[in-house]
Amino acid sequence: MVVSFQLSPEQEQLKVGARAFAEEHLRDLAAAVRAEPDPLTRALLARPAFEKAVGAGFLKGLIPTAVGGAAGSGVDAAIFVEEWATQSPDFTISFAGPLIALMPVYEVGTPEQVQRFVAPFLADSGAPLAAMAFSEPGGSANFDAEAPAAGTTTTAVPDGDHYVVNGTKAWASHLSGWDGDGPDLMTIVCRAPGGVSLLVAEREHLAGHLEVEEHYDLPGLRGCLTSRVRLRDVRVPRANLLGAEGQGVALTRNAFLPSGASIGIFAVAAMRGAFELAHRFATTETRGGAEPIIAHQAVADALSDAKGRIEAVRLLSWRALDAVMSQHPSALELGLHAKVLGSETAVEVVQRLMQVVGVTAYDERFPLAEYLQEALAYPLIEGSNIGVRRRQLQALLRTPGYDPLAASGMS
Repeated sequence: MVVSFQLSPEQEQLKVGARAFAEEHLRDLAAAVRAEPDPLTRALLARPAFEKAVGAGFLKGLIPTAVGGAAGSGVDAAIFVEEWATQSPDFTISFAGPLIALMPVYEVGTPEQVQRFVAPFLADSGAPLAAMAFSEPGGSANFDAEAPAAGTTTTAVPDGDHYVVNGTKAWASHLSGWDGDGPDLMTIVCRAPGGVSLLVAEREHLAGHLEVEEHYDLPGLRGCLTSRVRLRDVRVPRANLLGAEGQGVALTRNAFLPSGASIGIFAVAAMRGAFELAHRFATTETRGGAEPIIAHQAVADALSDAKGRIEAVRLLSWRALDAVMSQHPSALELGLHAKVLGSETAVEVVQRLMQVVGVTAYDERFPLAEYLQEALAYPLIEGSNIGVRRRQLQALLRTPGYDPLAASGMS
């Protein structure tokens, strides 16, 4: 097999189209979000751009071709995410809700479930939302723990042809939907009689049974509509159970694999934006000296080190997302490395680039501080590195017969 790192003509076209949309619609949105103090108001600013993105076919690009969408390879996804996230990572995260919420549907859903649950996201208009209701206010790193530990506390009690769901969920984008009655589709991690399970609640089940307790005011990713919601007696048909009761632990972990791998690309976008600012500053600012500060070896070294790490994380993330999208055996390990190494590298790189600029970088009016706030989120979201992702890596390394060359294909 020939390995090439050149973009195909189709990928070049995807890059151009994604960049053009981001520059036309997301750049101004990001500025408006920065200026709005209220978390709900600023999140709702995204809806017009959301509708334009759906109309342009970008939402179908998140849905596999096997079920009617237009999703390409993992590298295609990486190109698309980087271009959008460079302008507005919060919009990109919100738009990509179906990536997580529908993953268990693709894995174990019946043909009828797949058709019904995917249909809203094949639309050519509107602003359909999907959310994976996983995290709980008390923490979900040990969501699979059994009594006497708390584990998952949201319950699903059988009642005839339905389950009655009660509990509190937090952190996932758009748990509240645009209007407080929930998204079009919510995949709920809950505890049924048979163990941790996944139920799909549709908007008709959620409306009137979802209470928004708080919209979080985040220091970074400020345009994400991130809420804590209480589910009260949500009646979900038994026909909306994914797989079998007790299958939810494995399904949940698998659902977060593509989103975890994609964090490497969000990290690249933050580093890319920060590098462009720092490089421009270093090549134009003298700071009172006789020549631009890039003439100083320490400044040039900081910039070159940052650039090398950006390129390394980008290639790792391309490889990881390609493995995830193609369901390659290396997907778990590469996805975890992209999440952990990518997110932690971004924090280090942006901090170092701020030192190139100096104290000016600490002014909120200078955008480097915003890139740092975004980067600080990435080790925490989509499975925190310490609470979840490094534990997964530990389990992988402890697997009997673990082959350290397998993920690279060099065994």
